[in-house]
Amino acid sequence: MKIILGSQSKGRKTILEEMEIEFEVIPANIDEKSIRFEDPKELVLALGRAKADALKEKITEPAILITSDQVVVWQGEIKEKPENEKEAREFLEGYNLYPVETVTSVVVTNLVTGKRAEQVDITKIYFNNSFSSKVIDDLIKEGLLFNYAGGFTICGEKWEKHIKEIQGTRDSSLGLPKEITKKLIQEVS
Repeated sequence: MKIILGSQSKGRKTILEEMEIEFEVIPANIDEKSIRFEDPKELVLALGRAKADALKEKITEPAILITSDQVVVWQGEIKEKPENEKEAREFLEGYNLYPVETVTSVVVTNLVTGKRAEQVDITKIYFNNSFSSKVIDDLIKEGLLFNYAGGFTICGEKWEKHIKEIQGTRDSSLGLPKEITKKLIQEVS
């Protein structure tokens, strides 16, 4: 059966390609800001489900639909994309002190049977206390950190050199845990 990824995330596309899964991309285009929960697990599941529900109304062909969402949590607080330089600086300085978590949902729906399986995965990332003022200034000047929840990514040499340890999987921290995704596809097939 055809696989559809309900996301435009480059990370999620890359992960499915690494899994050698043929897929089509159809973004859900929902108003994510209208869905809010304090609990990060509850939030990412609600967003993953909302994306699936929006897309199942549009897709008429038989398919397995994969939707996902991810938030970054630091010290129990959900961190969105930094809104300005001050916030970006505060985020990175904080990561020198305490680890950050990525909380990722995967929702897989069989559009023929309506069967749905879902799971949340958490990855903890420890940075090596190397976000100096100069490094932070350079990252802010580059500007890419404003594209990422929590103001960071684990991809690319500029970022990888700051990572001390990842507890969990790299693919989960990029937005789509491979083993969970495989298992959920099997559950609904």
